[in-house]
Amino acid sequence: MSSFKYKRVLIKLSGEAFSGNNGFVIDSRVVGHIAKQIKPLVDGGVSVAIVVGAGNIWRGTEAARHGIDRVSADYAGMLATLMNALAIQDIFEKEGIITRTQSAIQVMQVAEPFIRRKAIRHLEKERVVIFAGGTGNPYMTTDTAAALRAVEIEAQVLLMAKNKVDGVYDKDPHKYSDAVKYQRLTHLEAIKKRLKVMDATALSLCDENKLPIIVFDLLEENGIERACRGENIGTIITSEE
Repeated sequence: MSSFKYKRVLIKLSGEAFSGNNGFVIDSRVVGHIAKQIKPLVDGGVSVAIVVGAGNIWRGTEAARHGIDRVSADYAGMLATLMNALAIQDIFEKEGIITRTQSAIQVMQVAEPFIRRKAIRHLEKERVVIFAGGTGNPYMTTDTAAALRAVEIEAQVLLMAKNKVDGVYDKDPHKYSDAVKYQRLTHLEAIKKRLKVMDATALSLCDENKLPIIVFDLLEENGIERACRGENIGTIITSEE
């Protein structure tokens, strides 16, 4: 078995991916599939951290458009990420993966507060760390939280696991049959082309810290493991041409 290229990774999981195709808010089979991909990484000595979204439960920007105060809507979204994180933690541990959930907003009864040094210590002890609560600030997306946490824990790559999208395209491949997939991009190209990879704040943070991003389909066979091995999967975004 080939060795892993990346020894510390942060995986951003979109909330939409958790709902699967059955209309459930959180489909345990989908989360179980994710767990089965991550266990070989942990067993192989890869430190794994996860940032969860909440699009399956709540979207702050959508709620704000319907008249809810944006700050209140964003805080509600942070709580929704915590719901996803707790579900993931439970299912992961049933698969034999030791986890710890850390939250950027204090919910002491169910999650540790985010403390960088403690998170790194968990990773060193081969525990998967799940980051919930975004950055703890309104107006900041979970993409920004993923980039920030990846830099803070000194991850070698940010894995953007998308829902039914196998990379970055010049336009929506679900709407346009002539959409072209990019194999490689730079962070600046993604920003200038306004590609819907992640928000500009997150991309800029990755660019400044030379953090590569791999965008791929979450449900691709062994996609997470293949990305960690450095295989040609999805789209890779780097600071270099």
